[in-house]
Amino acid sequence: MGRPEVEQFLTMLANVRKAAPSTHRQALSAILYLYKEVLTQKLPWLQEIGRPVPAKRIPSVLTREEVGSMFSQMEGVTGLLARLLYGTGMRHWIAC
Repeated sequence: MGRPEVEQFLTMLANVRKAAPSTHRQALSAILYLYKEVLTQKLPWLQEIGRPVPAKRIPSVLTREEVGSMFSQMEGVTGLLARLLYGTGMRHWIAC
């Protein structure tokens, strides 16, 4: 494989398969390892290939007031379970 084939493969991963940036970087690292360590070929153009930048996500966190409001609307076993799950750190299960 030459430069066009490697670029085509990496482009296909990003655009067609919608691979995550970490998957794209892992594939590129595998190709770099193959050429450098296994085939013992120096390919300076591989360093020029762009690497995807992971998207930054803003965490969605409830304020203390929002959590308190949510708990105040829950009664009985549901309220108890929600408070226990929240207090033990199992917050993902509250929304389910």
